Amino acid sequence: MSDTNDDREMLGATEGSGGGGSAEKDPSTWVTGDEPMTAPQRSYLDTLAREAGETIPADLTKAEASEQIDRLQGETGRSPE
Repeated sequence: MSDTNDDREMLGATEGSGGGGSAEKDPSTWVTGDEPMTAPQRSYLDTLAREAGETIPADLTKAEASEQIDRLQGETGRSPE
């Protein structure tokens, strides 16, 4: 499989569409941050990406998924208060 985005499984917006939770610690310092994202992270990230009209690679690590979730929560107004 190639490393280009065209060949990667993606989460979120489907072609033609218009338009987990946040971490308390910095994800880059997590001991397990380089492991594949969890099923709940994947599901929530897919939901957020669809709402934001974005596509996100489906092969993120736990830390990368957490960072994307935090970013997309802000963009979609789902940020925890």
